[in-house]
Amino acid sequence: MTFNPLEQRGIPLDRQLRSWRELDVDPIDPDHCDPYTRCRIITMNGIEVEAILFSHQLARHTVDPEIKRQLARVRYIEAQQQKVVNWLLPGVSSVLETTIAYEQVAVDLTAWVARMEPDPYLKQAYQFGVLEDFDHLYRYANLYEMIEHRKAESIVDGLTEVMPGRPTRFHHRNPVDNVRDPYAKDETNPLSKLHALTIMSAEQQTMNFYMNTGPTYMEPIARRLYQEIGLIEEEHVTHYESLVDPGETWWEQLVNHEYNECYLYHSFMEQESDPRVKAIWELHLNMELEHLHAACDLMRRHDGRDPASVLAPELPNVLTFEPNKGYLRELLDTQMDLTTLGAGYVREAHERFEQMQERIHGGEAPPSDRVIHEHQDMFGREYRVQTEGEHPDPAQREK
Repeated sequence: MTFNPLEQRGIPLDRQLRSWRELDVDPIDPDHCDPYTRCRIITMNGIEVEAILFSHQLARHTVDPEIKRQLARVRYIEAQQQKVVNWLLPGVSSVLETTIAYEQVAVDLTAWVARMEPDPYLKQAYQFGVLEDFDHLYRYANLYEMIEHRKAESIVDGLTEVMPGRPTRFHHRNPVDNVRDPYAKDETNPLSKLHALTIMSAEQQTMNFYMNTGPTYMEPIARRLYQEIGLIEEEHVTHYESLVDPGETWWEQLVNHEYNECYLYHSFMEQESDPRVKAIWELHLNMELEHLHAACDLMRRHDGRDPASVLAPELPNVLTFEPNKGYLRELLDTQMDLTTLGAGYVREAHERFEQMQERIHGGEAPPSDRVIHEHQDMFGREYRVQTEGEHPDPAQREK
């Protein structure tokens, strides 16, 4: 059954404001929830944060007070949505437990997008990035057992494996080599625009989360690991945001944001296993339909174009959280040794890469290596979850 948000009407904007009682949602139970429910929550929080930040940037770049007021009306509702979504996360979960869930999102969301992406260049960008988030999950899982003496399998629940990806020490690249070529807005598949915006938003929220939570730890190894991976998340935001065509007008970007929110709320409503959370996805979808129409009106008025000329005529197949173990193992087997050079990818270390490695590591083991060494010293082994057998790369198998 096709769903075209341009033909659907939702809740009128003047009826979307919620009281404190309505905003005070009960959090999920971390010990009994579907891990992918938590992943959907984390994803939608990142999507809502991006929508709010983009609206603020647009407001700062217009002199028209009526546009500012219209953006403010919608943005306040988006801020309420963000609070409801993010407050579904349970306060009993530690920052590190939430971090592991963030990395599970990065792995399975990016892997799914890579599988479905129709553009070969964009597909490669997602394949490259996912092997780095896969390694971050492994590093944080080892830190989790060291600090909290608990195992990450209780969070990922066997849906996502935990083992080395492309080693984190090799993620530090010269900044110029993190900038990719953008898609061509008038030629690319509309699905590609949604994919790029989704992954950029999710990585941006991960970057923000690590920037703010890293120094809350007392343990030196934790503070160092968050600092290192936080820097890499900045690289990832650069990597993914550069895929978006900078020639898109503000209004084109605005309707893309609102359309993408409709797409994701619809996707998550279709697959959500928790009835209470599903009701929130459905409510927010009906709000976003009106936000999309408001954005479309602004585009017609100030861009002189019909939004239907830049948006998909109907929503694509739902974005799905599901295990991607076989696909990730294939990438581990074939793309572990890639790095970037300019807007492309190479298998050999090059001068800029080696200079960056020497400058940032200074001849010492980075925190991402130290956490594994300290875990081995503490437990006599690494922490891994390998449900499908040995690591595909013999060099990465546990000794």
